[in-house]
Amino acid sequence: MSVSSATSPELADKVRAARDQLDAHAYEIVQWHFHPSTGCPFWLEKAKSLKFDPLKEVKNYNDVKKFPEFEDEWLRGGPVRRWVPKAYADKPIYVFETGGTTGVPKSRIAHDDFRTDYELFSRTLPDEHFPPGSNWLMLGPSGPRRLRLAVEHLCQFRGGICFCVDLDPRWVIKLIKKGWMEHLEAYKQHVIDQAITILGAGHDIKCMFTTPKLLESLANALEARGSSIKQTGITGIFSGGTEFTPQWTRFAVEELLDGVYMTPTYGNTLMGLACSRPVLPEEGYKIAYYAPQPRAAIEVVDFDDANQVVGYGETGRVKLTTLTKEFFVPGFLERDEGEREQPYEKYPWDGISGVRPFRQLAESTTVGVY
Repeated sequence: MSVSSATSPELADKVRAARDQLDAHAYEIVQWHFHPSTGCPFWLEKAKSLKFDPLKEVKNYNDVKKFPEFEDEWLRGGPVRRWVPKAYADKPIYVFETGGTTGVPKSRIAHDDFRTDYELFSRTLPDEHFPPGSNWLMLGPSGPRRLRLAVEHLCQFRGGICFCVDLDPRWVIKLIKKGWMEHLEAYKQHVIDQAITILGAGHDIKCMFTTPKLLESLANALEARGSSIKQTGITGIFSGGTEFTPQWTRFAVEELLDGVYMTPTYGNTLMGLACSRPVLPEEGYKIAYYAPQPRAAIEVVDFDDANQVVGYGETGRVKLTTLTKEFFVPGFLERDEGEREQPYEKYPWDGISGVRPFRQLAESTTVGVY
């Protein structure tokens, strides 16, 4: 269904309902993280230096803007348990790295969030392309990154078994920065060789997660062997990364996929997973993403004023607010920019298109396998 196919009154009602839900959810999450019986040590301590009382003065999503801008340095170093809400003190806790290629990595804690996020995402996958019970290949970053466990859970949630490769994106980025292109090519081939071995081992894999760059490398390697992604038995691909552009998507559809279904996503360890509305040739393969409200909300804000949302179609920086009982992040300025998109019938809140590295950081951003 196209963006304009919902009538204005119907869409307006959905937008209002979604906003009411976001307001109620924001209130609930702030109450949770700042109440002495459930909150996490970090926010309970931070509350002492705030100029307002979150328990009394945050009544809706707009009130979350009363918090100062979230500093990503707060996520570097420990003790990481300061982020664990008291209500989860006796629960098994994961720690995931997010971003960064040098120095102390940023990290976040998690208990069940990654499972919840990907179970919600599972509902958006068409069964004809992602058959329930199918096995998956996770061709992406491994190690201390949420993505590996999240994709594995997605596969298990849909009744399958997930096969994974070893991939260290920090090593990839080091090779790029050192200009060791021969080593980079060898490492990329090592990763692709792992994938081709798994796909050819009789495991009946029908679904895959990968990044745009790795998808292209896999397709080229298979072609050199006289095969293709379709011939391996893959029927559905979920992919993500800032390399997803309309131009690349058209190239993938026309040259790499041979009818294999692919859905783009935009996400990270803090936000979860933003789904795209249908990517259509008649819309120039435009990709518009919508955050998983109310668990996370994004705004496209003015480059000079992070509290000012830009107009529809205008360009700005991505501002993220994470709102789950496990993790609360108000007003985090992402390393991405893009154009603000109108609400969509299936996702009746603002979206973003043209996602790319934030212009002031672009020169220092090494994309790597993404």
